[in-house]
Amino acid sequence: MSDFSQDFRSDLTRLMQWRRDVRRFRTDPVDEALLTECLSSFLLAPSVGLSEPWRVVRVRSEAARAAALRNYETANAEALASYSDDRAALYARLKLSGMREAPEQLAVYCDDSTPKGAGLGAATMPEMRRYSVVGAITQFWLTARAHGLGVGWVSILDPVQLNNDLDVPSEWSLVAYLCVGWPETLSDTPELAKVGWEERDVDLPVQNR
Repeated sequence: MSDFSQDFRSDLTRLMQWRRDVRRFRTDPVDEALLTECLSSFLLAPSVGLSEPWRVVRVRSEAARAAALRNYETANAEALASYSDDRAALYARLKLSGMREAPEQLAVYCDDSTPKGAGLGAATMPEMRRYSVVGAITQFWLTARAHGLGVGWVSILDPVQLNNDLDVPSEWSLVAYLCVGWPETLSDTPELAKVGWEERDVDLPVQNR
């Protein structure tokens, strides 16, 4: 018997439907206590061997944000050049980052050198530490959305350059650059589906062996 009601399960499904990757933010600040509460969801996340390898850097200074934005703009121009014809024209119209507007920006890393967990579960699949960080990010994302905040994951970046600009330890590997703030609008449809870049699957491809 479930410990959770049908109403709770319905709300959880609705939360996942409305999570969305946000790229259009208002510039209104996020209350510090609210951000702290959302970040605390990392501490509830599962991790391989209880290694808890996530490391979060708040990107706050003008210099650090400017460097991250330059990084994105360079990588985005290179990505645009890899497409041609109609695909290139559509790509050029996409808004793929909220870095100019988002009041909070987080660089989330995996510390592959952490002694925590004593390597349990990571000997044959060391990438499990990074998967653990992704799971924690998902929990943060849903928590933020439950409070009305939007989160956007920027992956069009040179991670080596970002690591240098943020001066993080060499053992840390970038997993996500997140923009966080109040979304301009709400939608339960992925923006890339709206503009015709790609369609969302309606069936899960499950195979039996």
